Amino acid sequence: MAKPDFAYLLLKEHPYGREMLKQLISENFIPKIIISEVSEIADEEREKFLKRIEGNEIAESIESQIDELSLSGINVEHVEVSIHNSEQVMPYIKELELDLIVFGGTRIIRGEILDFPKDGVINSHPGLLPECRGSASPAWSVYHDIPIGSSTHFCDNGIDTGQLLLRREVPVKRGMKYEDLCYETLVLSGILMKEALIAYDEGRWDEMRRPQGESPFPTFRNAPEEILQVVYQKLKDETYAHYVD
Repeated sequence: MAKPDFAYLLLKEHPYGREMLKQLISENFIPKIIISEVSEIADEEREKFLKRIEGNEIAESIESQIDELSLSGINVEHVEVSIHNSEQVMPYIKELELDLIVFGGTRIIRGEILDFPKDGVINSHPGLLPECRGSASPAWSVYHDIPIGSSTHFCDNGIDTGQLLLRREVPVKRGMKYEDLCYETLVLSGILMKEALIAYDEGRWDEMRRPQGESPFPTFRNAPEEILQVVYQKLKDETYAHYVD
């Protein structure tokens, strides 16, 4: 096998996407094109994530990482769209022979984009699948006493329902705050995406991919303040069910 040709989609300068790109570049996985969504939703999601990981260091900006690649003689096209849908994204990728599309923190994307690359569209989710689909996975994991972790999966027309490639728990230690848990799942998501592309390069995807199965929980929406208050209290009292120490 060989390193995949892929497009990388993310909400503009999302900390999740910045970390994932850093992880991919560290193993010389360089996207053919980066497509950033510039929108009110992108701004809201970026600020939401920055608050969730407050106090933790984030990776360099997408622009800075592109500039560093350029200094090494590697030029990556970077374009901006107002929404990641087929109408706006396909004109930039339809002439490319893409093996994959990698999502680095996007809103839900459906349609032609998912069917375009030869070997699929993959995403890393900051929660364990299938147990914790949807938004604010670390919060709902603490609230429902679900183990905390991240998962890399194929994208289909559902919400975090595609076949799994990798999933791994975060070791949660007593004294960790909610912001730490959000940060750890963010970093782990980038690491798992990097490991997934390494496995692609080594021709191991067929032996790795597997159905998720059913979840005993609903697909979660963003956690409201009353849920977060329970989460903060459980972490303060150290009553979460899955500490490693």
